[in-house]
Amino acid sequence: MHVLALIPKKYYVWAGIILIASILVLVMGIFTAVFDDSEEQEYGTVFDPEGLNLGTLPLSPLVERYRKDVEREAKANGIPQYTDLILAKMMQESGGAGKDPMQASESLCGYVGCIKSPQASINQGVKYFKRIMVQAGHDILLGLQSYNFGGGFIGYAKEHNGGKYSKELAIEFSKMMYKKLSYTGLYSCIRGDAVPAGACYGDVLYVDAVLRYYHPKSVAALENIPVGGGNAVASAKGKLKAVLTEAYKYKGMAYVFGGNNPQQGFDCSSLMQWIYREAGVNLPRTANEQFKASKKVQKSDLKPGDLVFFTNTYNAGVPVTHVGIYIGNNKMYDANSGGVGETDLTNSYWKSHFYGFGRVADFKG
Repeated sequence: MHVLALIPKKYYVWAGIILIASILVLVMGIFTAVFDDSEEQEYGTVFDPEGLNLGTLPLSPLVERYRKDVEREAKANGIPQYTDLILAKMMQESGGAGKDPMQASESLCGYVGCIKSPQASINQGVKYFKRIMVQAGHDILLGLQSYNFGGGFIGYAKEHNGGKYSKELAIEFSKMMYKKLSYTGLYSCIRGDAVPAGACYGDVLYVDAVLRYYHPKSVAALENIPVGGGNAVASAKGKLKAVLTEAYKYKGMAYVFGGNNPQQGFDCSSLMQWIYREAGVNLPRTANEQFKASKKVQKSDLKPGDLVFFTNTYNAGVPVTHVGIYIGNNKMYDANSGGVGETDLTNSYWKSHFYGFGRVADFKG
């Protein structure tokens, strides 16, 4: 899986076969524009979440046929929220073709081709992805790139960038690893645009490529998603359950400033606006306007479904700059720079930026 830009010489024949198969797939239109030069960013650019093209390309029928299998394995491994992300990875890895559609052989046995069935590939691929995501602290972007590079990238990110992913960091790591391994003569840089930068280890465009196939819509096993000591979705009733069920569909999705829907992605206030619609509640678009539209409540009266507001999280020229929905146990569900998901309100950063609590007048959980 982390050999997209590396071809051991002994596999040149297989590489030729794979290349021919890829050309045929391109003719069918499945991989059209994945490596469109007009969409690729220049090497050395720091990753910009506003530039993500989430779900701009479809999953192939070959990948869709494995949806139930992926859902089953994701649920069995306790990561049902990543079902659609795993399917997007499969699309990028193989388009759903072959005996190892997750390209998981290397993570299992250290070399290409040891997995001989799609089911074994999905089983191993999901297990490996879970392990990587745990190591990455469930940081979606860091986990994705580490699935391609290997777990060593997580340690490198922690040492050089506070444990966060960036395109620039991926390029630095790729260059470093290629420099270390090029003396063996076992690797060939097959991406022409990577040659000038010397970024020939793995695929530095892997995150962007995968997220183009990411269509977050899975609601599988929502009851298994824990929130603190309880379960926000399982314990919720009525309108609140509808709101939270909708919210958890997008867990793990990258933050997109200005995004307004699942296709574009969400920022904090657009996520609140979107999920509250499930309860028939129309919220204003911005966090500041949502604060104005809500009834102020004290912490002693705080209930799941109330809104939590923050200030000075960025320079917006207004008092309230961030919002999330309270889900109990000192946690909120929101979209922030770490992605969509649960956030601990006892975290020092959020405590220092806290502004107030609000209750939407026509919302009763």
